[in-house]
Order: sequence, then C-alpha cells, then structure tokens
Amino acid sequence: MVNLLNQAKYNQILDALQSLLENKDIQSISVSEIAHTAGIGKGSIYYYFSSKEAIVEALIERNYEKPLKAAQKLATQTSISPFTRMAMIFQACRNSSFELLRDNTEATGISDKDRLLLHQKYLNYLITKLKPTLTKIIEQGIENHDIYFDYPSALAEIVLIVLSVKLDNLLVPSTPEETEKTILGLISLLEKGTGNPSGSLNFLISWFDTSNAETDSII
Repeated sequence: MVNLLNQAKYNQILDALQSLLENKDIQSISVSEIAHTAGIGKGSIYYYFSSKEAIVEALIERNYEKPLKAAQKLATQTSISPFTRMAMIFQACRNSSFELLRDNTEATGISDKDRLLLHQKYLNYLITKLKPTLTKIIEQGIENHDIYFDYPSALAEIVLIVLSVKLDNLLVPSTPEETEKTILGLISLLEKGTGNPSGSLNFLISWFDTSNAETDSII
C-alpha cells in the first residue's frame, strides 16, 4: 500500500509510462526512461515497483479503479435487478477502456503489438477482479428467486468471458450487427438457464452500445 504522502509520485510514474506509450513500444521503454520522464531518480522507481511489468499492471489497475468501485457498490444495491446491475458494471468498464484507448490513439498512436499486449492484460484483470462481484450479485438473485442456477461462480465467469471478448472486438472482429446477435444469444441463454421468460431480459441490449464495434476496441 502506497503511503498517502507518496501518492503523487506514484501517479507521476504511471503518468510517465502512459505518456511514453503514446510514442513507443512497451518493450523499448526502460525503467530509466520512465524515471526520467517522471522527473525522479531511477532508484525511486523501485521504492514503488519491483519491475517495469509491475508499473504496467498498476497502470491497468488505475484505469479500472472507478468502474470496479462502482461494481462493488452495485453489489450492495439489491433493489436493482441483478441482470441490470451486471449490465451497468460492464458499461462502466467499457467506457473506462474507451477513455484510455482514445488517450493513446489521439497522439502518435499505440502499436498493434502493444495494443494486443495491453488488451490481454486488461481482459485478464477485468475478468479476475469482476468475477467475485458478479458471483455475489448472481447469488443475491438466487436468494431472491430472480435467478435459478446451481453454479453462480461459473455463470459469472461465462458472462464475463463472452462479453469481454465479444465487446472488445479485437480477438474476434465483428460488425455491430454480429455483436448484437451474439449478445442477444447470450441473453437468450441467460433466460433459459436462469428460469426467466423468453424476451424478459431483452432490455439488457440497451446497456451494450454495439454501434462502434467495427472501429473501436477495448484494450
């Protein structure tokens, strides 16, 4: 845990890496260069991070800090449909990812290789961090008889994997129409698998903006 007095310097390091990523490949960026860009000594970097990889991971964590806190808060709001809360969480994370993507591409532009590397790290982080929260929401739905399913953790993982991979539109590029069909298919499976009437969860499609699926990607 970073001491509050050192939070500014911690963020300086992350800002430096994000700035360097606008013009350089991850592999070509050194810890010394990050330190120079941040305006601090190289030795100070290791007070906060054990390696360049750790800095990359922290940058990813910072990008998702707000949507993950929102997800934890939503987990306590049992008056909202569990499916609506799940969709709200994904929309928040999607918006956060688009924000970072725009930050990177408005400058010189991140390389395809680095985009893929960051993309894989973001997906891993997103799925790992959101799974416990979505599991809790599904368990609440089961307790309230809104959901009928024996494996809440497995359901959370299935939904996370399908939506993360499909909505990012990088691993499996799709047209907006194809993405919408996949989401509708997932919704249909959710209805059948959780004891909800056919068409009752179609309102969820409005939470997933597929209009930019061909041109935008989550990294």
